[in-house]
Formats: sequence, C-alpha cells, structure tokens
Amino acid sequence: MTTTTPPIPHPAAPPHSASATVPPGRGWAWAGVAGGAIGAAGLFATSGIVGSDDGAYARSADLVSAIEDSAGLVWAQQVVCVVAAACLVVFGTGLRRHLAQQEPAHSLVPGVALGGVLLTAAAVFIGGGISTELVWALTGDTTFDPAIVGSYVGYYATIAWLWGGLGLAAGAVALGGLRRGSVGRFVTVESLLLALALAATQVMPVQYIAVVPGGLWLVLTGTALALAGRGQGAARS
Repeated sequence: MTTTTPPIPHPAAPPHSASATVPPGRGWAWAGVAGGAIGAAGLFATSGIVGSDDGAYARSADLVSAIEDSAGLVWAQQVVCVVAAACLVVFGTGLRRHLAQQEPAHSLVPGVALGGVLLTAAAVFIGGGISTELVWALTGDTTFDPAIVGSYVGYYATIAWLWGGLGLAAGAVALGGLRRGSVGRFVTVESLLLALALAATQVMPVQYIAVVPGGLWLVLTGTALALAGRGQGAARS
C-alpha cells in the first residue's frame, strides 16, 4: 500500500506594506520654505503703511491721515499671516515627526522644536488678526477714535513679526544634530548660528527683527531637509 504525504502548506506572504518601501513625503519641509519666504517677504512688503513721514507718529490724527489709503496693504498682511501660519503648523508637525524618528523616545528635542514653531505660528496668526480691525477703521462707516487707530498700528507693526519662538526650534534642531546626528551637518550649523541670532533679537528691544533670521532658518532648514528626503527616496527606489 502506497501512502502519499500531504503537501506542507507554506505560510502566506505578508501583504505588501507601502510604508516599508515608500519614505515619508517631504511636503512638510517645503511648507517651511513657503512659510518663511511668504511670511518674511510679505510682512516687509506690507509694513510701509505710514510711509516715510516719521512725524506722523507725533499725533494720532496725523497718523490716521497718513495711513488712510493703506487698507489694501493691511488686508494683504492679513492674508500673508494666515498663509504663513498654516505653513508653519504643517512644517512644525513634520519636523517633530522627522526628529522623533532620529531621537530616543525620551528626548525633548522633537517636542521643543514643534513648540517653538507653533509659538511663532500663533504670533503670526494673532498679529494678522489686528489687520481686520484696522481695515474696518480705514474703510468702514464708523468713525474711530484716532488714538485707538494709532494703537492698532502699533500692534500691526509688532505682533506678527514676533518670530523669536523659532529660536527654540532652531536650538533644538542644532542640539539634536550635535548630540545624535538627528540632522545633517549643514542644518546643524546653520540652526546653531541662527538660534544665536534669534536669541540676540529677544534680549534687545528689537524683537520684531527676528523675522529676518527666523525666515532664513525656515527657508534653509526646509530646503535642506526636503532635498535630503528626496535623495533618500531615490536611494531606496
């Protein structure tokens, strides 16, 4: 009598996992580039509502007269702030994920980096909010007290420019790069230098100038991380 040995079933192959072969996208990094470029350039482009007449600040009535034709610029700044703040939130979230993949589980670096970016996004978003009130003061039917409008101009020229929170993010990124190589050498060095520049703006009464090193950090860091991610994706394909 001949016996037949039943075939031994082979385990089914695990389903193909796209996450195992496709690296995370780097759209978040480009969002940082866009936020830095649009935010910094847009704020400078919409800042000159008073013009070159410094004497307008001497009296509220003169100040209101100097800005009465600037409603379009004020409205443009509101749009700039909304777009920049949205880009910063996306960038900060992606940056936290990227750093968390490189840092140990207990590291504070990813959270501090995200917190610094979100702090700046909140300042930009709130700063853009004053534009709404200022537009109505310049175009609405209601007559505003010139002193109130003058206070609006002060907020308009300050709050959205408070990008000092990016110093926390840049410092965290630099620390991660120095201690564990969480980012490349270029990002580590430029983050360290710009973190120091941002810190300097915060200990002097020129906090609003932080938009310059802050915007530069976003553009340089976002570009470097986006290009590094593209290179890794090409290597895996």
